Amino acid sequence: MKKYLITALIAAGISATGLAQGLQRDVQYWRPYDQRGVNIFETGKLDTVAFEGVKVRVGGHFTQQLQSLSHENTADPVRNPAGVNLNELIEIGTGSNLATANLNIDVELMDGVRLNMIAYLSSRHHPETWVKGGYLQFDKLPFLGNPEWFSKYLTLRVGHMEINYGDAHFRRTDNGNAMYNPFVGNYIMDAFTTEVGGDLTFQSNGWIIMGGITGGEIQGGVTRPDDRELSWLGKVGYDKQLTDDFRVRLTGSIYTTSGSARNTLYGGDRAGSRYYLVMENTLATPTAQFTSGRINPGQTDNITATVINPFIKYKGLEFFGNFETSKGKAANETADRTWNQVGADLVYRFGMNERFYLAGRYNQVKGKLAGSGLDVSIDRTQFGGGWFISKNILAKIEYVNQNYNDFAKTDIRNGGKFNGVMIEGVIGF
Repeated sequence: MKKYLITALIAAGISATGLAQGLQRDVQYWRPYDQRGVNIFETGKLDTVAFEGVKVRVGGHFTQQLQSLSHENTADPVRNPAGVNLNELIEIGTGSNLATANLNIDVELMDGVRLNMIAYLSSRHHPETWVKGGYLQFDKLPFLGNPEWFSKYLTLRVGHMEINYGDAHFRRTDNGNAMYNPFVGNYIMDAFTTEVGGDLTFQSNGWIIMGGITGGEIQGGVTRPDDRELSWLGKVGYDKQLTDDFRVRLTGSIYTTSGSARNTLYGGDRAGSRYYLVMENTLATPTAQFTSGRINPGQTDNITATVINPFIKYKGLEFFGNFETSKGKAANETADRTWNQVGADLVYRFGMNERFYLAGRYNQVKGKLAGSGLDVSIDRTQFGGGWFISKNILAKIEYVNQNYNDFAKTDIRNGGKFNGVMIEGVIGF
């Protein structure tokens, strides 16, 4: 814990130094890390910040939860050689979770050329500071004469970066950054990973077309070349502010690879979930069992995932949907398995500058488990609200209820459910 506090204090010191030196200015073609970043998806093509030479912006996110959850199951006892029942749930109650923190660095290198790097200073899964990823974003090509056709319509990103599959990753919690998520938890099947590659996005009059290619794995690598294939991703959509009060966005996305040493489209979040130790046994630790409350379909060899994301906002009322299908298998399987996910978020924002909100979510996943071949499902409801105390400070409260259905009697998730209240505080700048 001492190490987490030290790294957080270092980040705070760096950020304070940045403020003193005027490094908190906005940068070109960038998504703000505070309330202004809510409901921003891809960065747009408006050139609203003048380039004045190389500039460094240092920011951060800090998040803390108070958890009050309970869980239960009906699984038959399964004992290890030491006689421990592996299906006995660990006792949990009210308490605070680990504080998480991100360090955000953005650098204007040339006019329309920006470097982004995010480091996790404190995360549930890793005891050390480590880099989430970094990329170069080109919205202009000053080194090639700055052609207008590129500056006006295109954005190129290259690096080891969060891939642009679907729209839910723009709204999810990313370790210390919980500013954009109206809820405390992410979706049960959490499509998020970082991979080495690039993508090119076309934007014009509301239309969005994106294509990308990556190495297909979270860490890259040069071994097992026969097992590695490239991953391809694409997105087509429309996003338009039709009137002052009415915005419509609809996108469809695909991610596919024919082979991988270990694909992590649904297992790429190395920071961890928000619901600590739910549905885990008595041997579990928050660090080792860092994905509690989620499910990974385990399609780690070949996978093709598609998702449709509608977003509608009328005045303070907004709807976001996530309708997803994933088909694939692990290397030791002979047949593909299919998983489906439905997510529906309804949020009402009100008050001056929409500083308050109420929110509800329904989330369900269904699919066939590897090994047993059982068809199972998990459903979750979340209700809560939030208060932007300032554009940089957000307080949330949430009631969550999750149920596990049709798991085998020898599976710890048989008859499983957890519910209770989460309180979360977020700082972002």
